[in-house]
Amino acid sequence: MKNQRYNMKLSPFVLSILFLLGGSPLLSQQTRFEKTNGKESATYHEAIAFYEQLSKISPLVSVRKMGTTDAGLPLHLVLVNSNANFSIKQWDRKKNVVLLINNGIHPGEPDGIDASMLLVRDIAAKKIIIPKNVFLAFIPVYNIGGCLNRGGATRVNQNGPLEYGFRGNSQNLDLNRDFTKCDSREAKSFAEIFHLLDPDILIDNHVSDGADYQPTMTLLTTQYNKLGERLGGWLKNVFEPQLYADMRKKGHDMIPYVNFESARPEIGMEMFYDPPRYSSGYAALFQTIAFMPETHMLKPFKDRVLCTYSLMQTMIEKASGNAESIIQERKIARAAVKDATSFALGWKSDSSRYSLVSFNGYEQAFKKSTATGLQKMYYDHQLPFTKNVKLFDVFLPNKIINKPIAYIIPSGWNSVIDLLRLNGVLIQLLNKDSLMEVEVCHIVDYKSSVQPYEKHHKNSQVKTTVSKKFVPFRKGDWYIPMNQFTNRYVAEMLEPQGDDSFFAWNFFDAILQQKEGYSDYRWEDVAGEVLKNDSILQQKLTDKKQADPIFANNAHAQLDFIYKNSTYYEQAHLRYPVYRLVQ
Repeated sequence: MKNQRYNMKLSPFVLSILFLLGGSPLLSQQTRFEKTNGKESATYHEAIAFYEQLSKISPLVSVRKMGTTDAGLPLHLVLVNSNANFSIKQWDRKKNVVLLINNGIHPGEPDGIDASMLLVRDIAAKKIIIPKNVFLAFIPVYNIGGCLNRGGATRVNQNGPLEYGFRGNSQNLDLNRDFTKCDSREAKSFAEIFHLLDPDILIDNHVSDGADYQPTMTLLTTQYNKLGERLGGWLKNVFEPQLYADMRKKGHDMIPYVNFESARPEIGMEMFYDPPRYSSGYAALFQTIAFMPETHMLKPFKDRVLCTYSLMQTMIEKASGNAESIIQERKIARAAVKDATSFALGWKSDSSRYSLVSFNGYEQAFKKSTATGLQKMYYDHQLPFTKNVKLFDVFLPNKIINKPIAYIIPSGWNSVIDLLRLNGVLIQLLNKDSLMEVEVCHIVDYKSSVQPYEKHHKNSQVKTTVSKKFVPFRKGDWYIPMNQFTNRYVAEMLEPQGDDSFFAWNFFDAILQQKEGYSDYRWEDVAGEVLKNDSILQQKLTDKKQADPIFANNAHAQLDFIYKNSTYYEQAHLRYPVYRLVQ
């Protein structure tokens, strides 16, 4: 009987009458969450069936398939608006704001999955009236493979539900580390959705790990600085305070994301640093305001879901009331990115500037552990407190690069070009062979992680040298002009020192391996001739011997030095295959 109500077939006439009368069987049905009094979460198939049936009854809801996933199942997108307008390209972006809500990126944190089902059902039933200037888009379940991998033991810190999904997807990837490298089909499908919608606000629902404190909801917000001075300032000083105030009115004491575990609150906490691998950092590259709601893991599942529901409702209401400002500020921010002459590739917290936030926590105490017999720290719920805590929410830019006129990438690096195009970057093909003076970058040093991280041995601490040279380019090489609103994305992905650049994620590792070499006995004679005809190299070799006694007594090191400073040394080794055209 349970499945029959989801497969019920009614004529269009009956459906329309039922909808007008508010008597639709589906609209009055409860979700698994409701039927179990907040103890259980919907399965993937239940969630999709729920939305598909709802779309058949309500003119306010539409469901479509948007790309594929590593699980072999399609990624779904649920569109909701009061205008019943589901032609995305025809949306009036001068008046209406678009909110994209992502659920189940970590399916072990399913609060958003169930809260969104309730919210869309209530909008369809007109229990919640969606403003006419708000267009909603929901990804019901992003990590489908993880959602299908259900159990009840992997989230040991979490208080319910009884069963939930797993953090890793079908490749065992953490999808909230995949937004720039795009190892998963999910990430590629998400990029298509993201750029089709161009959301003004992204909400990516999560559940926290970490410290214990009183509030159910914490809010991780895009780093203000990354959005630019105006948009970031407006978010911090205008929009966010409205969210916190409205949540208090709804009975939820929301606080900023708690970025410490056992540290003393009086020391303060740092705003979360979100490089582009994360959804919020990725969204900031395109001047989209992003939030990661993080409900508190130890609060009952029911409370967490209802709090997530309230926050999404608040986001909708405040987005509607601030629609004109959001649209205008994003427009200004994009123009600023297009015209900017430099970009920061990294950020460091400014320890001299902070905001004071009211923090409702519990005092730490110590007692004997029943597991180890040693002292353990715990949060004493008999000793609640309210204190002002420093939130270090200002970041200073570092690793600043000047914007080139364009980047040029020789043909062959197809995976990089494919991802640039996927993210809306305008790319031109050179229509003839050309000799151009460009900045050439060589990788001098870098560190690769010893342990794999999300299927990669990530490169960091990159050091380079840059020189100007005339380089021959061929017809069919790729030319990327830096006069686009995607400039920040392009710079962060193509500059090797970017936190989550293509170089950082090993896309260009082939240049790090030398392809040609020599035998010492053969090179000895050739090297002698090279030195004979190159007085400058002779002097360089002499200077290095005098400065480095170990080198002076190492024949192999000297032969290698001569080789790498001769025309025999391959140009491609350590030469970064992204060239900067500058004035």
